[in-house]
Amino acid sequence: MSTTREVLSCRHLLDQLRPAAHFAQGLVLSTLPRGGLQVAQPANASESIVKAYVEGLHAQDSLTWQAILENQPVRLSEVVSESDAASHPYVKNVLAPLGVKYALALPLNAPVLEGYPGAVHLFRTADQGDFTDAEVTALQKAVQIFEVDLSQARQSERPSQDQATGVFARPQVRMTIIDGQLKAHTPGDAWTNVDDRLRSQIVEQAERQFQTLNGHEVHLDRVNLPDSHGDQWVFNRVVYKNYPALGDGPVTFFCLQPECLDWSTVKSADLQADPELSRLMPAVRFMHAEYSRGPTLTEIAQQVKLSPFHFHRRFTELLGMTPKQYMLACQIHQAKKELLAGDKGLATIAKDCGFAHQSHFTSRFKQATGLTPTRWRRMAEQRRGQEQNSNN
Repeated sequence: MSTTREVLSCRHLLDQLRPAAHFAQGLVLSTLPRGGLQVAQPANASESIVKAYVEGLHAQDSLTWQAILENQPVRLSEVVSESDAASHPYVKNVLAPLGVKYALALPLNAPVLEGYPGAVHLFRTADQGDFTDAEVTALQKAVQIFEVDLSQARQSERPSQDQATGVFARPQVRMTIIDGQLKAHTPGDAWTNVDDRLRSQIVEQAERQFQTLNGHEVHLDRVNLPDSHGDQWVFNRVVYKNYPALGDGPVTFFCLQPECLDWSTVKSADLQADPELSRLMPAVRFMHAEYSRGPTLTEIAQQVKLSPFHFHRRFTELLGMTPKQYMLACQIHQAKKELLAGDKGLATIAKDCGFAHQSHFTSRFKQATGLTPTRWRRMAEQRRGQEQNSNN
């Protein structure tokens, strides 16, 4: 299989699975940094189904969430009893419009963005019957092979020089969900791998949110949380007043903001089921290429033929960050690369990365990372030296 991202994406996954077992139709869903679930594939996905998820069906989709959190294939019959099926929102909004009866969800590690899991739903009609254990095993194996190829394709697309910023390793778990009982939900046992300081802060933040819940059904904001090393990370904090798929009561999603490079490598084809979201991807790539000169909102919106107001509103709603926040993330990412290279002064780095002046650069860098550029470079060099010594 080719590992070129132009020809390999989750839009090909359904075709890759067909030799493993027969199914009538399929959907690919993904979590995203704004919380919840998004229908990503295929291009001909029913508009009513895509709309249902946008309007809140993801909060009822226990099939997908069980597959993601347990990291195991799940049949619909295992989460929804036959007596409850007729009235279940998933059955009414997904199965009924497709004219199918049986569903199987297979977990996906990163259908759209690295670190953000999802699931592929496969459907069968009443005549075809439910999926057998042998078919589930075969389908799961096919998914795993596909994901290896997709991961390799993404890595080949990422510039090698960008690996340098990995000196400050990003948290392994990008999405954590805290329920009303302050219990953490992450794929498999990933919660145990979360940095201790981050873990305690996430729980404390969730508890504080639950104590101040008001009439809003959904609330999204951004928080900066430092880990045990002092590295600071930006999270989208999304509070749902009710989320039945994860139990009774409220839940809070903590979604680590992807690196700007992660967003810039998402193709429109990766999100074919949502034309509005896929339409924004050229603007994302434009901002990633032009951030250092500070393009205006009007210029950015023209890339996708939208008014500045409509573009800003939809970009913020769909990506969980404003265009200005995205371009600042690009500036900080480039600044880290320049700092690690060690051959430029702060004033030159500030200018090359599009900051107004050195003090502006220092202020925004510290706001984003919790450290001044000088201190960040010193700590990064120390950590890189420690890693080199441990490898020798």
